[in-house]
Amino acid sequence: MFENEKTWGRFVENNSTDDFHKKFDDAVDKVQKDFGKRYPMVIGGKEIFSSDSFQVRSPADKNLILGSFPLGTKEDVLHAIETAKESFHTWSLVPYQKRVQIFREIADIFSRDKFSLAAILCFENGKNRLEAMGDLDEAIDFMRFYAEQLEVNEGFSKETKSASPNERTKSVLKPYGVWGIISPFNFPSAIAIGMTSGALITGNAVVLKPSSDAPISAFKFVEAIYHKLPPAAINFVTGAGSIVGKTILESNLVDGIAFTGSKEVGMTGFSTFAMNKPRPFISEMGGKNPAIISSSADIEKATDGVMRAAFGYSGQKCSACSRVYVQKSVATKFLERLVAKTSSLKIGKPWEKDAYIGPVINEAAVKKFQKATELAKKDGKMLCGGFIVSDESHKNGNFVTPTIVAGLPKDHELIREELFLPFLCIEEFENFDDAIAMANKSNYGLTAGVFSQDKNEIEKFFEKIESGVTYANRAASATTGAMVGAQPFVGWKDSGISGKGAGGAYYLLQFLREQTQTRCE
Repeated sequence: MFENEKTWGRFVENNSTDDFHKKFDDAVDKVQKDFGKRYPMVIGGKEIFSSDSFQVRSPADKNLILGSFPLGTKEDVLHAIETAKESFHTWSLVPYQKRVQIFREIADIFSRDKFSLAAILCFENGKNRLEAMGDLDEAIDFMRFYAEQLEVNEGFSKETKSASPNERTKSVLKPYGVWGIISPFNFPSAIAIGMTSGALITGNAVVLKPSSDAPISAFKFVEAIYHKLPPAAINFVTGAGSIVGKTILESNLVDGIAFTGSKEVGMTGFSTFAMNKPRPFISEMGGKNPAIISSSADIEKATDGVMRAAFGYSGQKCSACSRVYVQKSVATKFLERLVAKTSSLKIGKPWEKDAYIGPVINEAAVKKFQKATELAKKDGKMLCGGFIVSDESHKNGNFVTPTIVAGLPKDHELIREELFLPFLCIEEFENFDDAIAMANKSNYGLTAGVFSQDKNEIEKFFEKIESGVTYANRAASATTGAMVGAQPFVGWKDSGISGKGAGGAYYLLQFLREQTQTRCE
């Protein structure tokens, strides 16, 4: 029976958090020994190195060179796709029970090595140690949950009604062929592994392109699994999106795409991929996620939930809370507590025990933050934050302060557009219906939260809110932290295309197509 990994939660339950931190500190020391390592692409079951490479540096300390990866060429990508096509038939005929066994074995390896893998994440994309461990837990959960789904559904093959007495018919879901997987920097283990697992465990072959900001975590998965599969069932190609991603999207030999990233890139990719023939394109394309604070809300829970959702991993989550609608009668109290809690958050190196706020991912994100704060100061009222952290201990990293702004015009671009930064916009409302209307006035529809003690308000929220993942009175996080198997992660509106959530019962179906088989006697 599937159980979530919940590493930190289990240490808390056992009153052994000191042991957790000791294991993490040891892992931080251990992984630094591999800094500067050259990593390969994996194409056709072979590790491919290249002298033409790019460096991966830590966003928390850009002097730290974590490793280098090949700059894949168009020819590399085409070779990966062609060999994947050749491998597909062999892999697709492997019994589903064997595929399930392989993924459970890899999940066990990741569970065994999770402290080292999480420590890599801290350096690679700047997550603090609890966020990094959560990323690893989710990757493990995806592998085990999808294995169980395939097993419970008996490989998605079942007898159907017979049309006549001399016929026997069954419905079989079969893999499409080759899937291109394009994954983001913010969950370089969980999302890369989750999307790849969905395609691979159902019998498809895969070409995986990780984010160039954070490719090491994805490589660790490929390294663990590729020798357990037929050659070229999984391929790993690194390099620029303008070359590697573009080639995947333009290839007629690719049968499906799973993508997580921005709306702009996702929609451009979707248009390119769908141009020549109909093919599945599974996407999650961000959010502008609201939280509604009613006058009856528990202010302590509400401020905890909003702070964690807005500023966990420096707001660099598709599900991060970036808009708050608070009822006027409690606005002052809510904002005083929220600003106080936010201002007390420790900004530091993410691998250090007490750091909560780590860096943003790169220079482009810093520049985007600068532009957003300039607009906020001009058009609204800055309640806290709004500056880059550049003192001696932070000067080599991409550190910015968690920022809260109020008083912006209703349709301001900072309220409309996804920033992917630790940046929160506050608006006030008179009545609850207005709050829901304002929350829904967005092209995005990924996550949303409400804090209220009024059951009617909560029911109205769930009935009317236009988001795929919704929460009420969740102090742990108002809009983030969906759990595999419990809270399928699905975007509505411009936040997604398929309407089926990762970590849910319907996710694997997207990587399969139905075939009806009738045998006449």
